[in-house]
Amino acid sequence: MKAIVVTEFGQPEVMKYIDMDIPVPNPGQVLIKVEKSSVNYADVKSRYGNKGGGKFPFIPGLDMAGVIVEIGAKVDDFQVGQRVIAFPAQGSYAEYVVADAILTYGIPDNVSFDMAAACPTVSFLSYKLLADIARIEQGETVLIHSAAGGVGSTAIKFAKLLGAGKIIGTVGDETKASVALNAGADHIVCYKKEDFAEKVNELTGGKGVNIVLDSIAGTVTEKSLSCLAQYRRLVQFGNSSGKPGTFKTSDLHSSCRSVLGYSLGTTRKNTPESLKHTAKQVLDYISEGKLTIQIGHRFPLREAVSAHKLIESRLSTGKILLDITE
Repeated sequence: MKAIVVTEFGQPEVMKYIDMDIPVPNPGQVLIKVEKSSVNYADVKSRYGNKGGGKFPFIPGLDMAGVIVEIGAKVDDFQVGQRVIAFPAQGSYAEYVVADAILTYGIPDNVSFDMAAACPTVSFLSYKLLADIARIEQGETVLIHSAAGGVGSTAIKFAKLLGAGKIIGTVGDETKASVALNAGADHIVCYKKEDFAEKVNELTGGKGVNIVLDSIAGTVTEKSLSCLAQYRRLVQFGNSSGKPGTFKTSDLHSSCRSVLGYSLGTTRKNTPESLKHTAKQVLDYISEGKLTIQIGHRFPLREAVSAHKLIESRLSTGKILLDITE
C-alpha cells in the first residue's frame, strides 16, 4: 500500500510517500480501506515532535473515513463492507489502516465520505467541550477563542445547536472574521487589535460570559477570567500560544468560577468508550442536515507535503482533506 511517513522531525519535506505492507488487525481491531483522511494541526505538531514520540518512521494523521475490509476475531459489531470513520491505531495517511473497534463508528448511508472524514476530530471535540465538559444550558453566552479555526468554527455551530443565547468569537486576524460569522457567531473581536476582555464585557452589559472555550493558553487564558461571569466555566483544551496561563486561586473560590481541562487525545487513550455517545450525536446531526463541516481544500495523498504547507500558512479556510483513492 501507499502511505505517508515521517522520517525525522522537521519541515513538511520530512514526509515521504512510500510503499508499505498492509497492516494486520489484531482480534479487537478492524482493517479499513481508506477513502479520505483529514489534516489536523495536531499532525503538524507531531511532525515537529511537539507531541512527544520519535519512533521513526511513523504515519501521521488522526482520523479518516473508509470501508471495512477485514474484521478481528473478537469484533462482533461491524461487518466487512461497512462504511466507517475511525481514529486509527497508527496514523491515517495511508491506503489501509487498522483501528480499534471501540474507536470505529458506522457512517449513516446519506453521509458522504468527504463529510464523514472532515468530522471526527473537530466535531467530537466541539461536542464534548460544550455538552459534557462545559455542560451548556439554554440561553447561555459563550466565548470561543480562535473562532475561525476548524474546532472554533465547529464549536460555534454546536453552541447554536445546543441552545446558546449569544456567541462571541475571537480571531487573531480580522480578515478571518467572516469565517466565524458565517459559522453563526453573533460578534467577533480581533484580540490583536483591541482588548478582547473589555469588549466582551461591553457586549454582555458588564455581566461577562457563561462559558469560555480556550485553546490558546498564555495571556488569553488570564484575560478570559476577567470576562467570565461568577459561577461560570472556562474550558482549557490547548496551548497554541506555546505559553502557560497562570491565575490565582482567589480568582476562583471567591467568584465560584471553574476552570476545566479536556483532551480528546487523552480521552481516546484512557476512556474511548465515552466517545460512542458523542459519535452518535455528531453523526445524527450531520445525517439530519443540522451540522455541516466546510471543506476548503483537497489534496491527493502523494501531495501531503503541500497540504501541510497550506495548514501551516494559516491561510487555509475550512477542513483540508487527503483523497487516498486519487
